[in-house]
Amino acid sequence: MAAPKVDISVDEQTGAWSTGGMPMLYVPRHFMMGVMRTVYEALGEAAADQHFYKSTADAAYRWCAMEATQTGLAGIDVFHHYMRRLSERGWGLFDGSGIDPLNGTGRVLLRHSSFVADALNTQTAPLAKKTCGFCAGWAPGALAWVSDTQRRGWRLHGRERRCAAEGFDVCEFIVEAA
Repeated sequence: MAAPKVDISVDEQTGAWSTGGMPMLYVPRHFMMGVMRTVYEALGEAAADQHFYKSTADAAYRWCAMEATQTGLAGIDVFHHYMRRLSERGWGLFDGSGIDPLNGTGRVLLRHSSFVADALNTQTAPLAKKTCGFCAGWAPGALAWVSDTQRRGWRLHGRERRCAAEGFDVCEFIVEAA
């Protein structure tokens, strides 16, 4: 993947970064992964996954709304743009081509997951569990925006079916009717 062509603006008075008018943070991966591990340890895997699912789905929805306004993209094109932007920002390489544009269901693949890389820094593969549950809400959240703006009526849910940390070639997320 080539370096992203993302303009970063820095507010001279506040030092706040933004891209396309959207406020951004730029933090080292080890910092973000450390925060995530701490939340999982404090809440437990099931509770953390539930909280992260809702927050990532909501964030994906808001991002799609803002980005559609900035770019003029619409419908399923915004979803694919979102998958590309997640990839360009270092989360891993997302492939949403397995999503059916007629009903929003299907699969999203993730290669070179930052969560798998972090887990394998301290453990030996394959691990006994999935590590990318944090990502499960992104596709359904983005697709909910597509559904709402296109008046499709989709109600979707996502889950991590398999994870590269378990020894698979890729991580796979399933998006299905809720």
